[in-house]
Amino acid sequence: MNASVRIGAASLRAHKRRFAGTFLAVFLGVAFLTGTLVMGDTLRAGFDTMFGNATSGTDAVVRNAATITTPGDSQGERRPIDTALTAAIERTPGVAAAVPDIQGAGQLVGADGEPVGGQGPPTVAGNWITDPGLNPYRLAEGRAPARSGEVVINRGAAKKGGLEIGDTTTLRTPDPVKVTIVGLATFGGEDGMAQVTFTGMTRADAETYLTARPGQAAAIQVRAAPGTGQRELVERLTPVLPKGVEAITGQESAEENTDMISSQFLTLFTTFLLVFSGVALLVATFSIHNTFAIVVAQRTRENALLRALGASRRQVTAATLLEASAVAVTASAAGLAGGVGIAAGLQALFPAIGFPFPDGALVVGGLSLLLPLAVGVLVCLGSAVLPAVRAGRTAPLAALRETAVDRSGASRGRAAVGGSLAALALAATLVGVLAAPSLWLAGSGAVLALAAFVVLGPVAAGTAVRVIGIPLDRLRGVTGALARRNALRTPKRTAATASALMIGIAVVSLFTVFGASLKATMDQTVSRSFAGDVVVSTPSFGAGGSGLSPKLAPAIARQPGVENAVGLGRGVAEVDGEGRALTVTDPVTLGKVFDLGRVDGSLDRLGTDGIAVTREEAGRQGLTTGDTTRLTFTDGDRKTFTVRAVYGRSELAGDYVITRAAWAPHRTQDSDTLVAVSFADGVSTAEGTAAVERTAAAYGNPDVQTRDEYARSSAAGIDMMLTLVYALLALAVLIALLGIANTLTLAIHERTRELGLLRAVGQTRAQLRAMVRWESVLVAAFGTAGGLALGGFLGWVLVKASDGASDSDFAFAVPPVQLVVVALVGLAAGALAGLRPARRAARLDVLRAIATE
Repeated sequence: MNASVRIGAASLRAHKRRFAGTFLAVFLGVAFLTGTLVMGDTLRAGFDTMFGNATSGTDAVVRNAATITTPGDSQGERRPIDTALTAAIERTPGVAAAVPDIQGAGQLVGADGEPVGGQGPPTVAGNWITDPGLNPYRLAEGRAPARSGEVVINRGAAKKGGLEIGDTTTLRTPDPVKVTIVGLATFGGEDGMAQVTFTGMTRADAETYLTARPGQAAAIQVRAAPGTGQRELVERLTPVLPKGVEAITGQESAEENTDMISSQFLTLFTTFLLVFSGVALLVATFSIHNTFAIVVAQRTRENALLRALGASRRQVTAATLLEASAVAVTASAAGLAGGVGIAAGLQALFPAIGFPFPDGALVVGGLSLLLPLAVGVLVCLGSAVLPAVRAGRTAPLAALRETAVDRSGASRGRAAVGGSLAALALAATLVGVLAAPSLWLAGSGAVLALAAFVVLGPVAAGTAVRVIGIPLDRLRGVTGALARRNALRTPKRTAATASALMIGIAVVSLFTVFGASLKATMDQTVSRSFAGDVVVSTPSFGAGGSGLSPKLAPAIARQPGVENAVGLGRGVAEVDGEGRALTVTDPVTLGKVFDLGRVDGSLDRLGTDGIAVTREEAGRQGLTTGDTTRLTFTDGDRKTFTVRAVYGRSELAGDYVITRAAWAPHRTQDSDTLVAVSFADGVSTAEGTAAVERTAAAYGNPDVQTRDEYARSSAAGIDMMLTLVYALLALAVLIALLGIANTLTLAIHERTRELGLLRAVGQTRAQLRAMVRWESVLVAAFGTAGGLALGGFLGWVLVKASDGASDSDFAFAVPPVQLVVVALVGLAAGALAGLRPARRAARLDVLRAIATE
């Protein structure tokens, strides 16, 4: 073992520059993983502290025990409670104070006339609680609201909206309310809870605008008398509370809020980043493996001499693995430091882009250091195992060979294995997306497809490079021909080098195709379902926004030139015990503005006890026209509804439709998500839109869009996602470039004598540089072509699998312009990767190069 250590250390000292690319690949992958984990730990700790500080004076929270959770909404909607309970709670021994907490949606309009927030985080309004111990917000400037129309807003919302104390603005509740700002508040010492906005009103205003009727609250906050613990307080409150109402400790409430943030944002956010860390490390695996494979091939004579001098196979293998271990440990340790630096940079950057971190130092947990370190070491060692085993198998007689170049190519066995994997991948994906829709089966087929591409790489490399390199012979003459032959010399090496780039390009192409398909799906949905002319809408993605006033649609319908205007509201109820979203609307007008497909029954006879259901949902529930179903609303009321219509399409209309009259007794804060408008014959789009905009201006100035504009705005979140994806995948492409550059650098070392002879027979430095650069471009072109093909296939699989797992019909779309840009970026990346090896090759001394053995 000591001999192996000495051999490995001596080899590292002698050839440390060969492992520069490997060091950087491991460093970048580990740094990204560490930064993600540290950032997640810091955010969780920050929100824990923030909620702890904000709710430190609340010892118990009394609320309704029941929630209704609909598909896609993990939090659910909790029923309100009666504020009359406050008096009974205050009389309970151990209670110092109890205050109703009334909450609802309320979106501020900024000084520029645009809504503040609303593209994700909630916009909240509520009663301003005067007891400082029970109010999570602290008055930082100004005073508390004392009269109707006065409000306190969080300081973060004021900064974002350009609002100051004394300003008058509009609060959408969703009905527009004129308010005057009299104070600014902080939450847990911060200007606000991330991007959430808060507007504090008088209790009377909150009951008027945020509840269906006075006397309702989301919860009752309770403060304990001195000497009474939180758990003891809850035990005393429980016997006082009516059935269906519960009390939890203030600590439990704070933990629930933190868990809600973690489950809805932090977990999704960190998981998203961890996926890209995994992609980067997968790309790094190919680069590292290729580096060690080339180094082992170049040291064939050296390893053979060691074997001839008495070194065992185990010692040679151990020496190679020790080199890999040294690189892995040093690069991973450096990556840990780099990752902490990345997290610190993000902590400083996020406030600049409108998402402030909670104050506090970075939190670096043990797992956030140990996991990336272990992953970095395992990835590096795992990538070096096969080359190390190959080094140990070197025969002593190999020392007598003149050269030590890796000439391995594609074997028949590889072709057979790759072909089998490709056949299995195709079969699994076709079954998973067409025959028996299954995300797991489709995902397994996608993984098999990736493995097949990697295995078949050397088999396809020769043919692919020949075809791709044909233009080089004509455009670059001898230089192009030499570049193509160099790339063809070792198909296995070319494929391994290109595989790293192929994976990065494949993931980019996958998201590009999937994003284009989502946009095409939205266009298809709007075109197929919406027969109107314009849409008045709220933010198209995210949880923010207060919605639209239900009074807006009737106001628009009264305008000259408007034929129909219908608002689509949202309600929730349990349908036969399962939480379902309800569309609250005028069903008769709905059928005029939206294409609902074939309608069985009648939409004009729903009344207060009728419901319309999509054909697919009716089939799932075993319902048909005339059948009855039981609905349980958030107020606890249970009512039997008769199915009076079954319709075909559900994309914009939803699966269940009831009238506003049926929803009115059970509503909380009523709002519409959109208003669809159709114009009378002869009314131009410009004329009709101007009339709708004038009417909408009095209701908080929401967006008025044509059908095409609405479809584009609905897809705005997709563009944001793709921008983030491309930024994150740049790391994987960078690692792939390092792999190409490192491979070319090692190949130049391997071909030193050959390059010297080329220079001796008349090749100029410029021609030599061009030859190396074009070889890099050919390798990149092969990887890019494979990545585009694989990414397009995986994009199709993802779209079809989503189609099978969703109620909506997904449209598959291939965006040619974006994919051409991806291809050009891949080729440009190859040219960039070849610059440094080309310069190094051109600097070789001719005589010394010829004399090299």
